[in-house]
Amino acid sequence: MPETGLAVSFAGVRRPFVLKEFPVPEPAAGALVAKVMMANVCGSDMHIWRGEYDLSRGDPEPYSRAIGHEMTGTVYKLGEGVTTDSAGKPLAIGDRVVYRYFVPCGTCRACRRHTTPRCLRGLRHRHAPEVFPHFNAAYGQFFYVHPGTTIYRVPDNVTDDMAGPANCALAQVIYGLEQAGAGFGDHIVVQGCGGLGINAIAVAKEMGVEQVIAIDGFDDRLQLAKEFGADQLIDLRSFPTSDDRIKRVRELTDGWGADVVLEVAGHPRVIPEGIAMLGQGGTYVEIGNINQKLSVEFDPSTIVHGGKSILGIMWYEADSLLKALQLLATRQDKYPFQRVLSHKYPLRAIDEAFRDQDGGRVHRAALLPWA
Repeated sequence: MPETGLAVSFAGVRRPFVLKEFPVPEPAAGALVAKVMMANVCGSDMHIWRGEYDLSRGDPEPYSRAIGHEMTGTVYKLGEGVTTDSAGKPLAIGDRVVYRYFVPCGTCRACRRHTTPRCLRGLRHRHAPEVFPHFNAAYGQFFYVHPGTTIYRVPDNVTDDMAGPANCALAQVIYGLEQAGAGFGDHIVVQGCGGLGINAIAVAKEMGVEQVIAIDGFDDRLQLAKEFGADQLIDLRSFPTSDDRIKRVRELTDGWGADVVLEVAGHPRVIPEGIAMLGQGGTYVEIGNINQKLSVEFDPSTIVHGGKSILGIMWYEADSLLKALQLLATRQDKYPFQRVLSHKYPLRAIDEAFRDQDGGRVHRAALLPWA
């Protein structure tokens, strides 16, 4: 076993990433070390890299931050007492696993009440790579899985390409649509067909919704949305204004509007449009707008008069990740999950991967730490 491994340091907005070498730690009791086999560039990572989501804490650039969260790997070292995964299945060195990148504290008011998985202390272990145990995020050759982290073995028939997005994109939309109560007979609009949006289409169809309407403006995304089961596509180029798109949703829902609108585009300007697409009693699921200090105007009376709800969703419960793996294991012949990731890069080419995804040349990039 190698005694050291590479970890990536984010040094500031659009700055070159820095690869640093650190000793691979011995896991404490209840912990384990995973060997990262694939780490993906999620939209939130792009927001950080562009400076839209502020991680600086007021520090001048260059600084050092650990980023990246969507990943899969194998068990490399097991701490004392770790014998099974979170579902009770035996866990051994070499087993393929996925795990949550956050660890709810279990004691705060939100954790005690189970009101949201978004525990304010959930990322308390996310430190700069220089801080022990060094492998604190997805962009590196290893990841330190702290005690209490939800972790599951990956089914043998689920490839790394499919498992990679499970612990963010897929689990997140499972949780969001369940919280919205999506189900049989519903009409759902998905605003944005990136990684989360594409997965949301499959999840919605498995929940039995009657119609999924997907909105985007790129040919490759719209085509993939169709292959994932979208019943109707709204191309931003063909419906260039909000009024055009709202009208189209009304037409497709017999004048009523959507029962659920899922925002995964990450742009505040789409929020009033999405709310207007809802029918009476509809639910707006807000996932994509994580960037701070942005604002948007809308008429709040439309919420009151329409009896509409807005859900803010970040992260997911432990069973959402298990459901993600079950979906991948049992429905891969129905949905092309292997195509969610479009391009692969060695970890040392992380700068190129971010530039290509930023420029629209890549749908969703995957980093291979051992290539």
